[in-house]
Amino acid sequence: MMKKIKFILTIITLIALSFQGCKKAEDVIPDPYADAKSPLGVAISQTDVPVPAVGTVGTSVVIKASGFDKYKDQLTFMFNGEKAEVVGVTATEITVKVPESGSTGVTSIAIGDQLFIGPTFTVKGLIQIDPTFKATAGTNGYVSQFYEMPDGRAIVVGNFTNFDNKGGVVPINRIARTSIDGEYDRTFRTGKGANGPLYRVLEIGGRFIIAGSFSGFNQRTENISNITSLFTTGAIDTVKIQTKRKPTVTDTVTQKWFPRFNGGTNGYINRLYAHQGKILATGNFRFYVKRTYDKFNYDLSRDTVILDSTDIRQVLRFNLDGSLDKTFRFNTTTNKGKESGNGNIDSYMHTDAEKMEKLVVFGSFNTFDGQPANRIVRLNPDGNIDPSFTPGSGADNTISSCTYNATTKKYVITGTFSQYNGKPAFGIAVLNDNGTLDETFAPKSFEGGFPGFAKQLNNGLIVTSGNFIKYNNVTRNGFMVLTPTGTLAKGYNSTGPFTGGLSDVIETKSADGKKALLLIGEFYRFDNLPLYHIIRVTIE
Repeated sequence: MMKKIKFILTIITLIALSFQGCKKAEDVIPDPYADAKSPLGVAISQTDVPVPAVGTVGTSVVIKASGFDKYKDQLTFMFNGEKAEVVGVTATEITVKVPESGSTGVTSIAIGDQLFIGPTFTVKGLIQIDPTFKATAGTNGYVSQFYEMPDGRAIVVGNFTNFDNKGGVVPINRIARTSIDGEYDRTFRTGKGANGPLYRVLEIGGRFIIAGSFSGFNQRTENISNITSLFTTGAIDTVKIQTKRKPTVTDTVTQKWFPRFNGGTNGYINRLYAHQGKILATGNFRFYVKRTYDKFNYDLSRDTVILDSTDIRQVLRFNLDGSLDKTFRFNTTTNKGKESGNGNIDSYMHTDAEKMEKLVVFGSFNTFDGQPANRIVRLNPDGNIDPSFTPGSGADNTISSCTYNATTKKYVITGTFSQYNGKPAFGIAVLNDNGTLDETFAPKSFEGGFPGFAKQLNNGLIVTSGNFIKYNNVTRNGFMVLTPTGTLAKGYNSTGPFTGGLSDVIETKSADGKKALLLIGEFYRFDNLPLYHIIRVTIE
């Protein structure tokens, strides 16, 4: 019998996954038994709306269904794959109660190994879509960062060309300015924007610094290497420079406009931080690059410029003009940067209790600066490894995300690991401020995939997303909220299928003053609804 139930639950999970790709919540779900003869003489309609159609845990729900009264002692009723209490069965309907583990999605009835798909039902919980958030259409590509500014506005960057359907005529290429409530600001003049993905934006020195994987911005289609500066109006910051070209006989001098920020990298930059009045960047690069405009380039065919490079990997610091800060993680004798990681890295910076800037570096490496460091290490403000951060043997596989909460003073990491410092940690772990494992958090088993991102809120709850299907044998299609001990938080896990992943969760408020979360990333469905890459939800 248990094997049959597991088979049925697998079918329901597959249906839920296929349903996530539907464009409309009311789309009819294919019946996996449609081509087979049903000897049971039962029927359930997907189009007859349940009564009520929306309810909380414990709500009694009536489903129109015929013939099931003959099997009332054999049937199992489920809300999105989770078994419910059957209150009563008649010849024309079934009355059930929404279970504590129930969530928005399809209803279904199992008799033996036969499954009958019913209508969708919305389970109402503590997380609701915020109707006061104005960017209802979202974006047409992922959102990497929602950068809040002191004036109450925000800069949104990512890999989109449309924001809230405002870029239908003129594309909004990867950067937009909005209100905190998501209203698009047309006065931010970025022209053609960036010609590649933007991952980060930072306001410093009276300019915006943007970084990512791009080589042009607006009319400046060259001489940019993954980072540049903008005026606060959105226009690229440029300077007129005399360049020299040496033909066969006489020297010629021309004047051209170039990006003022003269510096960059040979690979993408995925994080930017204000650091001691300068710009700290991390990413997948091996060289710092800069242009030399005042020397002959000896190119007789076109006005190219000389590109100089300096060996510095994954972590570097720029001066505000784009020049390389050789006082940070740099050996002036060898003219090279430190080794950094022997595998891909990501990073997260925060300020500790002593107001010191700490940079946590994580990823798939097992050495950092030539020292053993299994997928995670922390650097002091001077760029050297922080010996007070003691992860022991670290994670036994890749760490995909790391976040920190200054209120709880805890880190949360996710990835494909199963151990941390030799102790069980299945895909997600909470770390103390010194890098040791917080063993009061005991993660349960995942099915179908791993968590890709998690962040702890100030109240201790942990918002988690990924490609998993179940957590602790409870259906949670890619999104869940955990308690500080690793259990599913009651009332917060009734949302339906989620497709994609989060890049950040920002605690904020709705326009009418309710507690809220801004969710950004690369996702296409939330709570069984087609929602794209940026939404705000209330948490009541």
